[in-house]
Amino acid sequence: MTTPSYHIPVMLSQCIEGLAIHPEGIYLDLTFGGGGHSKEIVKLLGEKGHLYGFDQDADAGENELDHPQFTFVQANFRDLKRYLRLYGVKEVDGILADLGISSHQIDEPSRGFSTRFEGELDMRMSKNTQLTAKEVLNTYGEGELHKVFGMYGEVKNAKTLAQAVVAERANSPISTIEDFKKLLQKFAPRGREFKYFAQVFQALRIEVNDEMKALEEMLEQSVEVLKPGGRLVVMSYHSLEDRMVKNFMNKGKFQGEVEKDFYGNLIRPLEPVTRKAIKADAEEVAQNNRARSARLRIAKKL
Repeated sequence: MTTPSYHIPVMLSQCIEGLAIHPEGIYLDLTFGGGGHSKEIVKLLGEKGHLYGFDQDADAGENELDHPQFTFVQANFRDLKRYLRLYGVKEVDGILADLGISSHQIDEPSRGFSTRFEGELDMRMSKNTQLTAKEVLNTYGEGELHKVFGMYGEVKNAKTLAQAVVAERANSPISTIEDFKKLLQKFAPRGREFKYFAQVFQALRIEVNDEMKALEEMLEQSVEVLKPGGRLVVMSYHSLEDRMVKNFMNKGKFQGEVEKDFYGNLIRPLEPVTRKAIKADAEEVAQNNRARSARLRIAKKL
């Protein structure tokens, strides 16, 4: 059963092309979601080929493909090496990760991801984890909140907002999306309220799900499990993710520092296949707004 609220895969043909699939290869879709990418990958696999679809959200398991060449793994992609070991897989031919949040998660009011609905401030991508957005807002110190809003949401008035959250919760807890939006309204630039809300919600979501650290761990492990010549295909939706992916693919480091050998050659585990990030064309953006901010990067293991 496929849940209709899962998003249309962004840049589907470019992702599949980037993987350079051969029929007997082993592949990973690290963000299975509604299974859009996975459905296309399994079509290209032969009897000896296999695809492992990872997703930490149990809801995604309802979309599991009934296909002999497919296995669903309910796990965070930061644990990919551990789970591959369980399945006896030592190396793979290609890895796909479509980062960010699924439309299904956004459109489910109880998950607390969207400013469009009323609900609890949850924002957990996996219901098995403990930390919620409500807990972040009501227990983090002013300095911690300042860092979360500033670093992960790139919010200009992060310090002022952090002070306001601490002052507000002293009177009563900030429990629901509406509670929080009322507070945010006072600090949002006029005419740009929606963008401001989105930045703050993004910051909370990244903190709740430890997204940047998870991405770092996934990228490092991907290099370890990829065969030489294997492809890594990653699609990002905000500049923090994209910068990390770009630095890692170009230089093998997350902060962009460069390591060279005795002869001055760059030491890096991957080589970018495309010089710049691939963006969706105007036609796709018109049909699927989610594609607007997508940046696709492809690299192969040296």
